[in-house]
This record gives sequence, structure tokens and C-alpha cells, in this order.
Amino acid sequence: MKFLDLAKVTIRSGSGGNGCVSFRREKFIEYGGPNGGDGGHGGDVIAEAVDGLNTLIDFRYQQHFFAQNGRAGQGSQKTGADGDDIVLRVPVGTEIIDEDEETVIADLTEVGQRVVLARGGNGGWGNLHFKSATNQSPRRANPGQPGVERLIWLRLKLIADAGLLGLPNAGKSTFLAATSNARPKIADYPFTTLAPNLGVVGVDNVEFVVADIPGLIEGASEGRGLGDMFLGHVERCAVLLHLVDGTSGDPMVDYRTIIGELEAYGGGLAQKPRITVLNKIDALDAEERSFLADELVAEAGGEVMLMSGATGEGVTEVLRALRAGIDENRLRQKEIPEEEDKTWQP
Repeated sequence: MKFLDLAKVTIRSGSGGNGCVSFRREKFIEYGGPNGGDGGHGGDVIAEAVDGLNTLIDFRYQQHFFAQNGRAGQGSQKTGADGDDIVLRVPVGTEIIDEDEETVIADLTEVGQRVVLARGGNGGWGNLHFKSATNQSPRRANPGQPGVERLIWLRLKLIADAGLLGLPNAGKSTFLAATSNARPKIADYPFTTLAPNLGVVGVDNVEFVVADIPGLIEGASEGRGLGDMFLGHVERCAVLLHLVDGTSGDPMVDYRTIIGELEAYGGGLAQKPRITVLNKIDALDAEERSFLADELVAEAGGEVMLMSGATGEGVTEVLRALRAGIDENRLRQKEIPEEEDKTWQP
């Protein structure tokens, strides 16, 4: 499985170099004395959000990251070299969590964001620092400060403008494939989607990103099915699209199941703006559509849209509803290719 959204790593910053005890003793040169240099600074451990990554799979094969120690000072007032920093390159949207799995150290949501996770130790002073009028030949130096070692968790939450919710086989992947260039796996059995998929959707000359996550089932918050950890990938969305399968036999129970799992997950996800859609209406006649829509309106307490991802019926209206729920500053103007000059030339 190439997609990984949770990883545990051990980091350690570099220790500072020791100070040097040294004296200048050269024949025929007066005014000798202490000349021990300071130790170098230990390297830091830094996390940086970079473009082009959408998984933490690299941290499955390497879980330990140690920065370089500072070098010891030398005679002739030579300061030791600083240790090299080590940089953890993570995808945009990565949360860095402390060992207790609750305290968020940093949330990297933009390309180029950097945070120092462990600072390197300071280098120790050489004996030159301890020279005074009453102690002109000090024979002491400070050791370098030790580095910091800690265990941290990396959790990836994909950056998307809209998120898809629903039971397995509710038509989420079909909707994403019909509205974007994404090609998620589609089949007639549950849990076809095993990892989140992102697609860029366009409507009315604007584009936004839609996230498709694996389906939820009753008891997902207790670990049934694929669990509810994937809900973290829709936490950052401005609006959620809840797809209800109109051919499931009891769409009202399906609707209540998803709402119950959102409330069990917490984090304010159940209160996020949500658009409810009765999907797969191509398999329903006019009477069934009207009956199920009225029941779902009574259950949801608000407007319900009708759609068929397979035939495209109602898809444009749903996309426009999603667009209305996304802030203007998150939308991107769709690039329209310029028409080429068709004038013939030899």
C-alpha cells in the first residue's frame, strides 16, 4: 500500500562539541597563554512542507533521524564546526503530534513552512573564555550540551476544498471519476476505495479540489471496516458532500449511520456545512424519486438534491452547490487555452 497517512519517527538533535583546553607555548614568542577554542553547535531537526508529496510512505522505511553532532574546539582559538541539520520533508497538510498522540506541535499547511522540532546543543566554552586577571592559565573547559531526543507522530490530512461522504458503494468514486480526471477504482463490491483520492473539479470556469475517502459503515468509530481515521482527510474541507444510495433499500438508515459516525469522530465534523444528495436516481422511477426525496428531506431537515453520477443527471447542479459553499479565495480560475491562429502559412 503506497499511501500512508500516519507514521511514528524518532528524532534526535546533535550534541554540542566540547570546549578545548589548550595553551600557546612557542619558543622565542612571549605572551603565551590559554587559546582553547569553543565547541561547535549541534545540528537541528527540522520539518519542512514540500510540494509534490501526498503520502508519508518514506517514513515507513526510515523511522530514525539523527542530526550531526558539533565538533570539539581546538587550539589556536579554533572553534569546532557546527553539526549539519537534518530536514524531514513532509507533504503539505501534515500535522506533527507529540508522543502523547494529542498535543499538536505544528500543522504544516503551506509549501515551504518549516518548524524546528529539536534544537541542537550549544558548544562548550574553551579555556580561553575563563581567562581573567586572577586566573591567567585556566585549565577547565565546558562540555557541549547534549542533543534532544524525542518521539513524534506524523499525520497527513490532505488539503481539499470539498469532501465526499457515504457508505461503501454510495457512488463517491463514480462521482469523482465523472467530474475530474481522477481515475479511482470502481467496482460492484464494498470497500473498493482503500485510500483517499483527490480530483480537480471544474464548473463555471472555476476549479476546486474534491477528496474521496473510503466508505464508512456502522461502528467505524470502534474500528469496524476500515475505521474512521480517513475522516481526517476531510477535516480541512470547506463543505462536505454526503451521497446517499437511493437503491440501497433503506436510505434513511444509511443517512443516520453516516451522521452518527461523524458525531462519534468529533472535531466539529458533524457541524461542518454539508450538502445531502440522493444518488443513483437513474435506477428509480419518478414516483420512487419523489417519495425517497421527501423522506430524506424530513430526515435531514434541509434541502436534498438528486443526482446520478453514472448518467450525469444533476451533476452540474451539485457542483454549483459545492462551489457556493467554498470561499472565493480557495477557488482557482480555470485556465482556458487560447485559440490558435488557423491562418494557413507555407
